[in-house]
Amino acid sequence: MKRIMLGSTLSLAFTCVSTQALAAGFALNEQSISGMGVGFAGRSSAADDASTVFGNPAGMSRLKREQVTGGVTFLNAYSDISHVSSSPNGGTSQGDMVPFVTVPMGFYVKPINEQWAIGVGVYAPFGLVADYENGFAGKYFGSKSEVQVISLQPTVSYSFNDYISIGFGPTFNHIEGTLESDLSLTQAAPDGEVHIKGTDTALGYNIGILAQLTNSTRAGLTYHSKVDYTLEGDTHVNYGLLSAAGLSPNQKYDASLDVTTPESVDFSVTHELNDQWTLYAGSTWTRWSRLKEISVQNDGVPGALVTQFGEITEDQNWHDTWAHAIGVSYQLNKQWVLRTGLSIDQSPTNNVDRSPRIPTGDRQIFSLGAGWSPTDDLTIDLAYSYLKEEAVTVNNRNELGQTYNAEYENWANGFGIGATYRF
Repeated sequence: MKRIMLGSTLSLAFTCVSTQALAAGFALNEQSISGMGVGFAGRSSAADDASTVFGNPAGMSRLKREQVTGGVTFLNAYSDISHVSSSPNGGTSQGDMVPFVTVPMGFYVKPINEQWAIGVGVYAPFGLVADYENGFAGKYFGSKSEVQVISLQPTVSYSFNDYISIGFGPTFNHIEGTLESDLSLTQAAPDGEVHIKGTDTALGYNIGILAQLTNSTRAGLTYHSKVDYTLEGDTHVNYGLLSAAGLSPNQKYDASLDVTTPESVDFSVTHELNDQWTLYAGSTWTRWSRLKEISVQNDGVPGALVTQFGEITEDQNWHDTWAHAIGVSYQLNKQWVLRTGLSIDQSPTNNVDRSPRIPTGDRQIFSLGAGWSPTDDLTIDLAYSYLKEEAVTVNNRNELGQTYNAEYENWANGFGIGATYRF
């Protein structure tokens, strides 16, 4: 029976969700400040700056000058937790589980000739931080998790003619995960602690095509591949009750966890109405259904503890999602462009398996942005996004009789600043 309780602790160490991300699941959208201003509606077709290395590698063919684009997004998330009940009784549910975080990005593009261009990008495609307060009422079902994925993407694009271009870039992805959680194998015993760490580096790729359909309309299609990780690290258990079994209260095991970040397909259209107005629309499909279950393998576990700590499996049963966005930009004058956008994004979780680590629902995101070009060589971009989620319920129970039930309503603010310099 301990396997179920620890499963919610260990298996979600590298896959839990927080409202810090302005994309569903544990994906991050923050790879472009100019794109953020229109709600990422034209991610695959806009190609406004070097961040197209991620948005659509084929878009590098539109950039006629060597350039570098960099930026950072600041994310501040909140949760309103209500209708709380737990067993054992007691504990808090403050909801302030996501610290103020930053998501940096950087890209470089160099045209070689009329057909070829090369580029490179460094960005975060996935990540999260979820850290509840001490004494959290749902501590047996999740208390703290942190995941960071950093990707390096060298990229090349080729333009067949004035109408069609393609781009490709392999991705070198490094993931790090850390988890701390409370542990109790019986209702009468005092709590212990579990600490898990793991890392891995794996390969993926991004590929895209960009088509200039008319003089004023272009469409883009981008495929971001899945990435298979095997995180290697350790599980550290600090639990006084282990002394009763003649074991040290501090146990450390080699841990291994297989996890796959999902592939996605992004399609968007950019239409220039005139010299001032530009419209954007796009949709993204993500294959979150890959996350059916997660199994953690711990090696070196003493025979008396194999049932509790040897192999831990938990069902996730996530489903595929769609995100849709529309946006518009207005060229106020030579120096200023104004942007706005609206996005809707499905959550991959379900009402049965949702836990305090993944207390998210479908979301709506409203965005504003601006670009200022004091010279032809420099553009500074600003963006703001407000995210609001539907209210969802968490109903957790393990075989020890420990429970946590609550309603979550999440929202977040994102602030972005970036710059593009052309050589």
